[in-house]
Amino acid sequence: MYEQSGGRLTVHLPSELDHHTADGIRKEIDKKIMQEGVSAILFDFSNTTFMDSSGVGLLMGRYKMVSYVGGSVYAVRVPEKIEKLLCLANVEKYVHITRGDR
Repeated sequence: MYEQSGGRLTVHLPSELDHHTADGIRKEIDKKIMQEGVSAILFDFSNTTFMDSSGVGLLMGRYKMVSYVGGSVYAVRVPEKIEKLLCLANVEKYVHITRGDR
């Protein structure tokens, strides 16, 4: 689910990203940011078919954390339906969103 290469962390998200799954993912990412110096987070949505507002909060909260060290957050392989939700929430102002690879 997590791959790290230097300061970049790739998070392969589950098929459903809701409040049940987002909390555990958040805790693990926060631990890695604090302990391992992560400055870039790449969220891979290739297997995700459902996301609620908890997913938006997950992305924005991690953006806030890594932005303090000049880092970035990316959302890749984002399905069209989820991309629309992210755009409605104005997430694209802070997170780089693509449907394909980065």
